[in-house]
Amino acid sequence: MSQPFDADTPNIDAPAIAPLTTDPVPEPFEVKFASRVDRLPPYMFGRINNSLYQKRRAGDDVIDLGMGNPSDPPDPTVIQKLHDAASDPGNHGYSKSNGIANLRKEVASKYNRQYGVRLDPDSEIIACLGSKEGFSHMCLALMGPGDTAMIPSPYFPVHMYGVILASGNVVALDVADPDRFLRNVAYTCEHMAPKPKILIVNYPHNPSSAVIEPDFFVEVVRLAKKYKFMVIHDFAYADVAFDGYQPPSFLSAPGAKDVGVEFTTMSKGYNMAGWRVGFCAGNSEMIRGLGTIKGYYDYGMFQAIQIAAIVALRETEASVEKQSMIYQGRRDVLVSGLRRLGWNLTPPKAGMFVWAEVPEPWKSKMSTMDFAMKLLEEGNVAVSPGSGFGNAGEGYLRMSLVENEQRLRQAVRQIAKCLSTSGAPTSNATT
Repeated sequence: MSQPFDADTPNIDAPAIAPLTTDPVPEPFEVKFASRVDRLPPYMFGRINNSLYQKRRAGDDVIDLGMGNPSDPPDPTVIQKLHDAASDPGNHGYSKSNGIANLRKEVASKYNRQYGVRLDPDSEIIACLGSKEGFSHMCLALMGPGDTAMIPSPYFPVHMYGVILASGNVVALDVADPDRFLRNVAYTCEHMAPKPKILIVNYPHNPSSAVIEPDFFVEVVRLAKKYKFMVIHDFAYADVAFDGYQPPSFLSAPGAKDVGVEFTTMSKGYNMAGWRVGFCAGNSEMIRGLGTIKGYYDYGMFQAIQIAAIVALRETEASVEKQSMIYQGRRDVLVSGLRRLGWNLTPPKAGMFVWAEVPEPWKSKMSTMDFAMKLLEEGNVAVSPGSGFGNAGEGYLRMSLVENEQRLRQAVRQIAKCLSTSGAPTSNATT
């Protein structure tokens, strides 16, 4: 009688495998992915990235407004602290996956100082390897087969596919009008069975740059308590805002910690994208769930980076404000230049992107992907087609503000030349 399998006790009494008397017919070896991977669509930006790579290999000077990859360096004080901390042999061992205590205390201090939110560094804050990693692992902690998340549309890809990789389902709701978005949340909860388990929000929004006022989150909390869903707020652009606008924290709404968490990152305002420093703060049980997943997946970020991040949070607020002004200047250059070409767009109040409607007659005659490829192939300007962020993004382009003002002016000139020399598209231009 066979014994039950025990992962901790090898079955040393298993019978020997008889040798083959003839060689098997050779067949191609097949790698089968998990169904969660098979549910992922082809990478929408692959075509543009491949063309960008080929053009640069050929020596073309392509102005890349596609990816929101900060091109400015962190404050010199932070770089020096990283050097000093990396020189200490004691900082090179494994680090706790939830982040060192002093870093979590510094995050709590910033929340109290900037948003009037009090957080327990031990139970209500956890450090992540960037907010994208934290968000994905939070989905693994909370979602499973049959669970549904409501997400903003157009969507930042991880908001959709982080849920899918956790075997969950998605309902995408139009993010353009905040009041309509909230009505759609309520409608979905009233008419869907079982009710959605999570609401994912993202303001300032990527890719559309939509923003909200603090009362929006008050209503989110009310709906969460009424319909019993959890809230995850992706606050990636908390530190990049213009014209006096102050992006509100979800956690500043009364009762927010009862129902949800907020992810922040040092990638944007602090210019530390490659350092991969992010945080999750809020509901202690949701934080505990994320910590459980992270405990199995990683040992935390390099301790020298955490020490440098403490200095960044503590001493470089002036640099963060200066960086916002740099982005604002770039926004003004790009918006004014495109408007002179007749483009219809609204200057963003926050974030690192301009969300621009494709101008006519191009919008009516070709897909957004084809228009983006035209700008790249004929104008040497790379942009992100809005269709890469879901169907709601069709007809729009996302243009990042990572290039300096001179390069942005040059980009506008190249776009103007590209569209003026090629003439209006014909009705079969989508082929």
